[in-house]
Amino acid sequence: MSKYTKVLKDSYFDSVTLMSLSAKVKKETGASEVTVLMATDMNKDLIAKVGLSTDEVVNAGTNDCVVAVECDGDAEEAVNAIVAELAAGSSAKKEKKEVTYHTQAQLYKDLSPNMVVISTPGRFAAREARVALENGKNVMMFSDNVTEEDEIALKKYAVERELLMMGPDCGTAIVNGAGLCFANDVRRGSIGIVGASGTGLQEVTVLIHKQGGGISQALGVGGRDLHSEVGGLMTMQCMKALNEDPATDTIVVVSKPPAADVEAKVIALAETLNKPVVLIFIDGSREGQEGNVTFCTRLSDGACKAVEITNGRLAVSFDLDPSVYETLAAETAKLAPGQKYLRALYCGGTLCSESLSIARNSLQNIRTNLARKDEEKLADPLVSEYNTIVDMGDDFFTNGKPHPMIEPSIRLDRIVQEANDPETAVILLDFELGYGSHDDPVGITIDAIKEAQATAEKNGRHIVFAAYICGTDQDRQNFAASRKLLEENGVIVTNTNEQAAILAVKAAEGVQ
Repeated sequence: MSKYTKVLKDSYFDSVTLMSLSAKVKKETGASEVTVLMATDMNKDLIAKVGLSTDEVVNAGTNDCVVAVECDGDAEEAVNAIVAELAAGSSAKKEKKEVTYHTQAQLYKDLSPNMVVISTPGRFAAREARVALENGKNVMMFSDNVTEEDEIALKKYAVERELLMMGPDCGTAIVNGAGLCFANDVRRGSIGIVGASGTGLQEVTVLIHKQGGGISQALGVGGRDLHSEVGGLMTMQCMKALNEDPATDTIVVVSKPPAADVEAKVIALAETLNKPVVLIFIDGSREGQEGNVTFCTRLSDGACKAVEITNGRLAVSFDLDPSVYETLAAETAKLAPGQKYLRALYCGGTLCSESLSIARNSLQNIRTNLARKDEEKLADPLVSEYNTIVDMGDDFFTNGKPHPMIEPSIRLDRIVQEANDPETAVILLDFELGYGSHDDPVGITIDAIKEAQATAEKNGRHIVFAAYICGTDQDRQNFAASRKLLEENGVIVTNTNEQAAILAVKAAEGVQ
């Protein structure tokens, strides 16, 4: 094996560019390790753990970029090729005459934005958010690894000044028709959404679009907002803002179950608003309409209720064609003795949570890295056992690596790994289209699906594949072509995430 590491002094590149490039080079070259990272303390630890650190890396500063490769061929040549590609990208930006501002103060001299998106390393994010709020700007903080103490202080400050402080770890928003970070291309309309989670927010906007509705605003607040400590500060701030928004007729709130005390405050606020409110709490205990508030426990149900309230009708039926159940029965009949477990490999955390909620109703021996029950805890997130439902966008998998929605290759090896397990019966996958996501998440996954099918067949087995695509006909990745490609390769594709989970569970339940 050949190793080579190079430090590019004073060369800043955003993390998404670096992570996508490293994944691309690793796939194209077959290198065992490709690392392209800014030299933060955390990243330097990661580089050391994979055996590619040098004295130069140890002494590198946070504005330096580290390029390191371990491969069978010439590692130095591979590193130089990466450096050249980074340089070419920088030159292209310069030719476009892009203006770079080094501080917010410089930016505000030339421009007057009303919202600032922050995607710096977590330890700097709170400071930058404070500066933006002090300048009267709304904030969307994509950054994670921000302390809960900082989050609470920032949100209290924002509420006092009637500003939005969305995040930290806010991955999705649509503001006045503009998709920010991870978002789908949906039509404008009069349904406003507040979401404590990213893919839950995406799923609801997508299903509203498919039902003929439209989105006025979709405001993410970050996964901790509905914890007792944060107290739902931004969820309630956003609900109030949507209540005053003339473009919004119906308000939707979507989240995993809030803390009990926060849930009570959110419901109490909803009851005082002068617009209808749909509360979607996955795994919640309340359903049905009470006054101006409608309670739902499933994403698709909440999306449909919002459209019915707003438009008075639904545009399409999400019901599956009966032939899908016939196909599922035929696929399940091909399973060999001993194949009995579900393996759900999710990119979207909230979609994963919804599937976990559904699986709990029918399957025994569930293991997950989202466990709130000790008996469900997955001992090793890298190894499935029994019925495993894993969120591959969790920090465990993305530490120093791109999120699987950006670069799905993190999931490809795992698909093949599951096919090598003689107890695997069903593999359940999700695919997210839209802004921020991979250019072709389905296309890059097909080879892994084919390899998994071939591996099973070689060993006298069969794998049932089920999938859901969170996307619209307007998304750049071509929803129709993506669905067709999966179906042509033997994957059962459903109309909602809930349906995909139900079918996958039904297949596993039939052989357990």
